[in-house]
Amino acid sequence: MRLFVALDLPWELRERLTMLAGGVPGARWVPPENHHLTLRFIGEMPKHRAEEIDEALAALRAPGFPLTLAGIGTFGKGSKPVSLWAGVERNPALEHLQSKIETALQRAGVEPERRRFAPHVTLARLDNAPEAKLAAYVQAHNLFRAQPVQVEHFTLFSSRLGKEQPVYTPEVEYELT
Repeated sequence: MRLFVALDLPWELRERLTMLAGGVPGARWVPPENHHLTLRFIGEMPKHRAEEIDEALAALRAPGFPLTLAGIGTFGKGSKPVSLWAGVERNPALEHLQSKIETALQRAGVEPERRRFAPHVTLARLDNAPEAKLAAYVQAHNLFRAQPVQVEHFTLFSSRLGKEQPVYTPEVEYELT
């Protein structure tokens, strides 16, 4: 099973993100059903390891919190942008939850994450998007700000690569207190 831990976003927020789609040639826009905020990518795991991961995550305790998406940006490989994203306002409660998830996963035997946590929601994958169009898009949308949403749980997802887009399946939801 290919696994990751994420915040499942409310449908109204997904629809708002979908309204940002368009205007960038070479962008493959993420469909609303795939919008989420990854807390930790885990990768391929055999079923027995997935059960150990579930047990570790189920034991985790953290409070719920408000989350606000704000800003637009890109990630790249070298100087080439490969994804377009909506950012997250600084949020100590989100960082605390992500840190607890990382610790729980390491205790369950998952290799430590090497990359720094950079909370975001991917809007599009980019294939040679013209720099000027991409820069104009980011500038036109950089004041994006969504209404805060209350985060009351996090989710363990499985991921299957599909023809057009991956298919994400919520496996287990873990309530926040």
